[in-house]
Amino acid sequence: QVQLVESGGGLVQPGGSLRLSCAASGSIFSFYAMGWYRQAPGKQRELVAAITTGSRTNYADSVKGRFTISRDNAKNTVYLQMNSLKPEDTAVYYCKATLPTTNYEQWGQGTQVTVSS
Repeated sequence: QVQLVESGGGLVQPGGSLRLSCAASGSIFSFYAMGWYRQAPGKQRELVAAITTGSRTNYADSVKGRFTISRDNAKNTVYLQMNSLKPEDTAVYYCKATLPTTNYEQWGQGTQVTVSS
């Protein structure tokens, strides 16, 4: 099993930047596809960005050109660089690990991102 711990959330003004980190432990990180999701109050959890074991990426249309997902297998960490933040990016951000070709997935505990002036 893999354990995930997110960090890097906080309060930022519109137009600002944050970098989220998700540190994995307990298993071989490079085996997992990783994703960042977010959930705003009263809304469903949605995919923000994902990265495969081969580092192919995809993004929600709402964050394309502003957010970048990356992974460092040597550090067992996936990152989400968020630039040009907007108030509508306010949410709890979660990372998820998925083991390809299986039903196994694991969520982190989430980190709050608030974009407000």
